[in-house]
Amino acid sequence: LQDFKLEFGHHQGRTSSVWHGGTATIVQSPGDEVWGIVWKMNASNLSSLDKQEGVEDGIYVPIEVNVHTEAGKVLTCRSYQMKDYVCGPPSPQYKKVICMGAKQNGLPTDYQKKLEAIETNNYTGTLPIMEEIEAAIKAKKINSA
Repeated sequence: LQDFKLEFGHHQGRTSSVWHGGTATIVQSPGDEVWGIVWKMNASNLSSLDKQEGVEDGIYVPIEVNVHTEAGKVLTCRSYQMKDYVCGPPSPQYKKVICMGAKQNGLPTDYQKKLEAIETNNYTGTLPIMEEIEAAIKAKKINSA
């Protein structure tokens, strides 16, 4: 995604009760780029995705962006931008999930290093969602062994 950058923040200054830190958003920034994965999905699932992303709660707003693929295609894609946010670092756990996704999906090494360098808020408490994610990863490894 060209001319955007990844930022982290708190909607209306409130820290995420799920992640205990800033959550991701994209903002226009000429000359920057954000790497990620494009998922093809059925339009009938959009309302479910919007709900998951906090659209009806006014946290994120869906936007259309032009994504340049490695194969040279330009795809019009739906992304989400946080509304009314105050910049703030993510928790180490949230950063870990982003970095794991980048590695799992083979994003460029330089971009992965950029993600690894993101400063966190050093939150050390427990996160039930992180425990769920780690349990799912463990289950997947057992089932694919």
